[in-house]
Amino acid sequence: MSLSYQTITTPRLTTAYLASGTPGKPRLLLLHGNVSSAIFYEHMMELLAEDFEMLAPDFRCFGHSSALPIDATRGLRDFSDDIEDFVRAVGWDHFSLFGWSMGGGVAMQYAIDHPEKVERLILQAPLAPFGFGGSYGETGIPVQPVGLGSGAACANQALLQAIRAGDRDLPGQVIDSVYVAAGYKLPDDRREQFIDSVLQCKLGDDMCQGNAVPCEKWPYAMGGDKGVSNTMSVQYCNLSALADVRPQMPILWLHGDKDVMVSDCSTCDVAVLGQMGFMPGYPGAEEFPAQPMVKQMRYVLEQYHAKGGYYQEHLIAGSGHGCMLDHEDEVVALLRQFIH
Repeated sequence: MSLSYQTITTPRLTTAYLASGTPGKPRLLLLHGNVSSAIFYEHMMELLAEDFEMLAPDFRCFGHSSALPIDATRGLRDFSDDIEDFVRAVGWDHFSLFGWSMGGGVAMQYAIDHPEKVERLILQAPLAPFGFGGSYGETGIPVQPVGLGSGAACANQALLQAIRAGDRDLPGQVIDSVYVAAGYKLPDDRREQFIDSVLQCKLGDDMCQGNAVPCEKWPYAMGGDKGVSNTMSVQYCNLSALADVRPQMPILWLHGDKDVMVSDCSTCDVAVLGQMGFMPGYPGAEEFPAQPMVKQMRYVLEQYHAKGGYYQEHLIAGSGHGCMLDHEDEVVALLRQFIH
């Protein structure tokens, strides 16, 4: 039986969310990724209904939640503050937190801001702790000038145009080749739901995906100061403080070996596209190296471990960016094992 959206209004915004599960069971809050919504969790929530009490909110500018501007100079904190407002409104003061992709970045920011509320942290194909694009090395050294080729400067303009036009073809192709591993076939009804979700993204310089600033250096654009993509710019996004949170919580890190979005060779990284010849004028790896996103995540988690924290890493063979979509049974089993 399909879940239905509910809404709750706080002084910050109106948040739409899916609710499922069994009261009294462990609580699990699910945060979706960029260009998606809570609907991507619907089927998994149905499978886990007897194991957990679950909530999955839509972020501002996504799904059915408020279309509100985003101050990217705060990094992911607008989203983290929204989540804190949401959990206060629904009366949750402790829970496990699952974040996918950008939602993984928000989950890390929330764990930094409110570690006492997070019992366990699950990161599925999370945003690298030093943002998306424009950094190199496991410690996230910014390419100069800081913000070059990062944030909205590496947004998929063709996808944004498709959303503006209501074109279902390109979002469907992205879902088929990025959100799940190439060759995996989603059920038709779920695929259509996901395309609907992509088309619900609220566009604009201060919403999805944000503003970019021209630059004389390749790729001739830098992330700006507004909108979703720029919250993940190396200028403003640094989640390495996760290594220092107190109290600590167990962390489960899941990622797929066929992920082309978040990897050490992401085909969404302008440096990789330059190396592949898809973006003319690439100045070479010495001047603009690719971002080792997985190595950066592992570096921060190893720092966490060195300071007494516990984490597990699970690399899921054959899985793309959305492990809970193309390897749902494996993710469900890992969640049942990890949260008890």
